[in-house]
Amino acid sequence: MRLLIATDAWRPQINGVVRSLERMAAAGPDFGVTPRMLTPEGFRQVGLPSYPDIRIALATQRAVAERIGDFGPDHIHIATEGPIGWLTRAVCLAQKRPFTTSYHTRFPQYVAARWPVPESWSYSFLRRFHGPAAAVMVSTTTVEAELRRHGFSNLARWGRGVDLELFHPRPQSVLDLPRPIFLSVGRVAVEKNLDAFLSLRLPGSKVVVGDGPARAELQRAFPDATFLGVREGEELAAIYASSDVFVFPSLTDTFGIVLLEAAASGLPVAAFPVQGPSDVFAGSGAAVLNEDLRSAALQALRIPRETCLALAAEHSWQRSAAQFYGHIRQAAQAAGHLSRGAASPVQGVTTSASARAAERAGPKRQPA
Repeated sequence: MRLLIATDAWRPQINGVVRSLERMAAAGPDFGVTPRMLTPEGFRQVGLPSYPDIRIALATQRAVAERIGDFGPDHIHIATEGPIGWLTRAVCLAQKRPFTTSYHTRFPQYVAARWPVPESWSYSFLRRFHGPAAAVMVSTTTVEAELRRHGFSNLARWGRGVDLELFHPRPQSVLDLPRPIFLSVGRVAVEKNLDAFLSLRLPGSKVVVGDGPARAELQRAFPDATFLGVREGEELAAIYASSDVFVFPSLTDTFGIVLLEAAASGLPVAAFPVQGPSDVFAGSGAAVLNEDLRSAALQALRIPRETCLALAAEHSWQRSAAQFYGHIRQAAQAAGHLSRGAASPVQGVTTSASARAAERAGPKRQPA
């Protein structure tokens, strides 16, 4: 089966959407799927207003149609609501091709945080975009319920995962800072609500990993915080494992892959009781969710590392891919592009990585 994934979010961007799609593309062969990405690469690009480092494609419907025709996909998944997403949607409708979509960001709240745009306008825009999709993939029950309240249908669950081979507890710290260390990882932008974290009166140190348009302003406003910029791979994993609490101040994320990366590193989480953290940590004991973020951060210091690891072990990327490709396969079969007798080569979920991560767990490092 050939699958085309159309997305405006792609490298060099570093965010949860890109990570999720990279993981799905890598897992494709395990599910009998040959994926290809349709991204802004190869098109003329301009910087997104207010986010000049995010490049958007200046493409045409004809150019997108040619790329789709060259690949000849059995199914198309549209991951984002940007120019690539809208043009791919237009081609699918013109050619009467069925497609699926996914909803990654609370777009109405995101827009309202930056511009005086009523949320009702944004939801109308999103209903139009996702309305013709055979399935709209959402990450949590809360997001699904929210979209249903706003008139969305054909919703399907697609959870996210974490790389348990990369993110795990480590014996040595790479951060030579006063403890306890409170960490935040993500895009440094107004919608991430970082000032709610940086303005807290906390002992020890505050560390921010990531970059974005608000970084310079926040560094000036909070000179006592440590801004490390973008970190990836082993370097990022070591920073997680060297910290004591992960603080997640966002009010707009639908999931937050960084939450799972923190948990897999043995790091308890402090966050507001909003969708995203509430869905990820429900009943796990691996986080403290409180409207008083300072209280949550201090209480989270008492959470055992093993509790966090147990939560992370339930969210493998293999399980996430099984959900994603299950929805893709169902849509392709319904459209007659795939035999209903065709089964995915992968029938189970790999758990060896989870087991190895749990074996690494030692006693929780005590803050100095």
